[in-house]
Amino acid sequence: MKRREFLKAAGLGVAASAVAAPAVAQSMPEVKWRLTASWPKSLDTLYGGCEFFSKRIAEITDNRFQVQVFAAGEIVPGLQVLDAVQSGTVEMGNTALYYYWGKDAAFTYGTALPFGLNARQINAWQRFAGGNELMNELLEKYNCIGFPAANTGAQMGGWFRKEINNLGDMTGLKMRVGGFAGTILQKVGLVPQQLAAPDIYPALEKGTLDAAEWVGPYDDEKLGFYKVAKYYYYPGWWEGCGQSHNIINLAKWRELPKHYQAAIMTASGDAWNEVLGRYDYANPAALKRLLSGGAQLRAFPQDVMEACYKAANEIYADLSKTNPMFKKMYDTLVPFRSDSYLWMQVAEGGFDNFMIRMRTRA
Repeated sequence: MKRREFLKAAGLGVAASAVAAPAVAQSMPEVKWRLTASWPKSLDTLYGGCEFFSKRIAEITDNRFQVQVFAAGEIVPGLQVLDAVQSGTVEMGNTALYYYWGKDAAFTYGTALPFGLNARQINAWQRFAGGNELMNELLEKYNCIGFPAANTGAQMGGWFRKEINNLGDMTGLKMRVGGFAGTILQKVGLVPQQLAAPDIYPALEKGTLDAAEWVGPYDDEKLGFYKVAKYYYYPGWWEGCGQSHNIINLAKWRELPKHYQAAIMTASGDAWNEVLGRYDYANPAALKRLLSGGAQLRAFPQDVMEACYKAANEIYADLSKTNPMFKKMYDTLVPFRSDSYLWMQVAEGGFDNFMIRMRTRA
């Protein structure tokens, strides 16, 4: 190509770019949303996951789509996030859907079905076995759409003011426990209480609670439970994983350009991995600190585990007779769980069990 022709073509390219830029800007409108979370700012895992999500949205959209994050209590209390999003008070929220099991027991699948799935399994069930579609079928009734946006991994069984030696020791205990698990514990004699994070420590300290669970060592250390209840139980069978969702007002969702919708889905998935990684990194060191500070680590007695498992399955059978959405989810989750554990018993379980035995020999 001759020099004159090259310069002419280059000039046309510059002109085309100049014309295209406003068109690109027009397709990227400035949007500002508010996100209300169920978490206090002190939890740099769960609240931090919301901040990470907000940052990713801004990065993906060149700061054209901004989501401002508000902690529990700044707009609405932590347990009213779904109501705020449903009504349009805010465009979106970040919450654990099992907080709303009183509206519909099927919401518990969004966070963790007791004796259900671990983090790897819930990710697979949601993405490939229809779990996400079923949850959004439920959320649509509440004028919302949702996307998994954090996971804690398997949780602890909580802090108890006295030692639990058998099932009888659970009778009459007042325990803060999240979501649907309280119905199972109530069936074996415990008195469940549902409180948001900031309210748990004062109740435990005053003795209006005998026990409390939250997530695991890193968050529990921050919330200070070890100062007023020294027995630390595991496993948190009600949460083989603990998941939170970004929930979005359906009308606001439908107003968004498709690439902003894609940005929300991408950033939510990134936040899910971010939070799970933070917990897996932070929990081991926190557990060591708690134990060196006097916490007494205990496994739930076998009769407690078996009684709770039996009670859970009885409740699931009853709910499946009266709640079509609960049954619909249960009928997909149970066979998936069975096949998944068949595989994990061979591969993950075989590897993990060997490495756990070798840990003290390294």
